[in-house]
Amino acid sequence: MDRQRLLILLEMAMMAALAVVFSQIKVFEMPQGGSVSLVMVPIALIAVRRGPIAGVVTGMLVGFLQLMLGSTIVNPVQVILDYPLAFAALGLSGLVRLSDYEGKKQRLMVLWSSLFIGVLGRLVCHFISGIVWFGQYAPEGTPVALYSFVYNITYLLPEMLISGVVLTVVLGSATKLLFPTRDRLA
Repeated sequence: MDRQRLLILLEMAMMAALAVVFSQIKVFEMPQGGSVSLVMVPIALIAVRRGPIAGVVTGMLVGFLQLMLGSTIVNPVQVILDYPLAFAALGLSGLVRLSDYEGKKQRLMVLWSSLFIGVLGRLVCHFISGIVWFGQYAPEGTPVALYSFVYNITYLLPEMLISGVVLTVVLGSATKLLFPTRDRLA
């Protein structure tokens, strides 16, 4: 294995571990699962830094780790949707590389758009899971799809905004975290 690949794998492992730690520090938690934390920051950071494959693999690893640390299990398909797939979808934030853009305003717009793409992917996973397996929690008379959307957006939107602010600060003050240089292992 060459040194560059090893470095990328180490970064992915460190970001996955950091995401799991950040997921334990919750601003608030929803009754049937989901919470606001900084779990998205390391996944989006590695995705933007190293691309969608690194982001998706890191997100999937985070999903499996969260599953092992305590999760809501209703059905095997629900488990896959709510954990490995949902967090892997955050890795889609790496579809657009920041390094392809020059200006600070452009990079900021791309950063937020990338984060939005990842969160949208995660929302789709939780939305489907909510319709199929958590529809019984919808108040009487409320369409299950509307309930699932509102329930999931209630924690995903604040989490995206907080993560976006953190990544904006990183972009402004610690840019090297988002852009890989010619890495060397001595």
